[in-house]
Amino acid sequence: MFKKRLLWQLYPSFLLIIVISVVAVAWYGSRSLHKFYLNQVAEDLKYRARLVEKQISTDLTNGSFKEIDLFCKQIAADSTRITVILPDGEVIADSDEMPSRMKNHADRPEFQDALKQGFGRSSRFSETLGKKMMYLAIPLKQDDKVLAVVRTSVPVTAIDEALKSIYKNLFWAGVIIAVCAAAISWAISKNISRPAEQMTEVAKRFASGELDLRLPIPNASELAELAKALNEMARQLNARIDTITEERSQIQAILSSMVEGVLAVDSTGHIVSINNAAADLLGIDAVGSHGRSVEEVVRNFQLQQYIKNTLENQHSETDSFLLNDGERFLQLYGSSLTDSKGDRSGAVLVLHDVTRNHQLEEIRRDFVANVSHELKTPVTSIKGFVETLLEGAANEPEQAQRFLQIISKHSDRLNAIIEDLLSLSRLEEDSEQRRLSFEKTNLSPALDSAIELAKVKAEEKHITIEMLCDKELTAKINAPLIEQAVLNLIDNATKYSQANSRIQVSAQKTPNWVFIKVADRGCGIDKNHLDRIFERFYVVDKGRSRKLGGTGLGLAIVKHIAQVHGGYVTVESKFGSGSAFTIYLPVD
Repeated sequence: MFKKRLLWQLYPSFLLIIVISVVAVAWYGSRSLHKFYLNQVAEDLKYRARLVEKQISTDLTNGSFKEIDLFCKQIAADSTRITVILPDGEVIADSDEMPSRMKNHADRPEFQDALKQGFGRSSRFSETLGKKMMYLAIPLKQDDKVLAVVRTSVPVTAIDEALKSIYKNLFWAGVIIAVCAAAISWAISKNISRPAEQMTEVAKRFASGELDLRLPIPNASELAELAKALNEMARQLNARIDTITEERSQIQAILSSMVEGVLAVDSTGHIVSINNAAADLLGIDAVGSHGRSVEEVVRNFQLQQYIKNTLENQHSETDSFLLNDGERFLQLYGSSLTDSKGDRSGAVLVLHDVTRNHQLEEIRRDFVANVSHELKTPVTSIKGFVETLLEGAANEPEQAQRFLQIISKHSDRLNAIIEDLLSLSRLEEDSEQRRLSFEKTNLSPALDSAIELAKVKAEEKHITIEMLCDKELTAKINAPLIEQAVLNLIDNATKYSQANSRIQVSAQKTPNWVFIKVADRGCGIDKNHLDRIFERFYVVDKGRSRKLGGTGLGLAIVKHIAQVHGGYVTVESKFGSGSAFTIYLPVD
């Protein structure tokens, strides 16, 4: 609906009041002026009649009617007519006409009123003069006897002309007054509406967020109070918005920095807030998912059902589920939300990525099973051969010697497993408690030492070990650990390489990494095993590994040594074509 501005509500009203007032005053004034003017004319006629009355009294008593007529014609003004009428209506003197030619005036209303009331006045058309006249008549008495009636008159047109000039002046005066009043009312209306318009404009800018503005205080007390109230409202709103913005920024910063995912939905299941962690966990766009339903952006029935149950129930629930990729495991904690009236307005969910915990739990179970299996085999063998010896085989030197060699072999394997387990345990403990020390030193001495230690087994198979390393190449390392890692890699390469083959140990530097590569031309590893080869006790061929004296922990130790240095280890291998293990160490 169209709304008028305050100016156009005030000004037309003021203008209408001015016009009505001017018209009313003009009408009343003109009528009063008309009446006043007529009264003044009547008084003037009465005054003239009195003058005539005094002059003709003697002549009237003597019956000198001609002298009276002559006198009337002499003293009459241009526009004033004087008539003298006897009580019976006979005209004996007239300033404009011959009395003898004039009709009897006994029926004239002013004449009759003068005889009856002592004063007569009327306005009518004069047949003698042929125009409208105003008449005033007074009786001339002597000893309470009416001798004659003196009548004076003037043309009404003269009165109208005089009044017309007055009305014209009055009209223009009224127009000038109305225009001036209209201009003054416009200024007053503008002065009243301007503060209101300013308040409206500033209020709109308040609504658009410009709360630092302040309204000027008008002179009117009511508008001044309104301006002060608006300024105070803007100040309080600005302070509250700043507080809300600061709190929102803090909450946003907290949510963004959280490792846990946080997802909030409204009562209809549409997403109202989601942090980056939750978006990453669910594989959705944090910005594009706002306002969309969970069913639309997350294709997981278990999550959808969990949110539905949380919205329906007031109590908190905890649940776990696998994502669609089947690799990540999430744990959910949800709670319903209520508004200020206590009605349910949505729910908030916290998502924990417990994939690593499940993986570690699986690794722990596998580790326990593998350790048990690896330890059980040599222990069972040792126990069995010892029992055999106790049962009498000790009395047979050749048999006893063979059994004791088997027992010694299994004891060595058992000792190697325990040593490797202790090495892994020490690595983990030292890295957690930061007992390890690292210094920037030449890399070649550690590689030379590892090669010297591995040469004995390599020479037994006539395997040549080559080293390609710049003598000036340095890295921040723990030399004994790097020596152990390289030794484990060379030892594995020696075990799984054919006789008369070659192993190459090289080291190079890039802008970000220093890498050590141990490459062989052995049997290689099938690609199905590459992802798990660095797990503890994981071996490609368990029977062959035991035959060669492997414990299944060597590569796990290499992985941990690389990690405590802040790096990592990779493998490139093709079945039947050899393998290449690379340790990456950070430059700084």
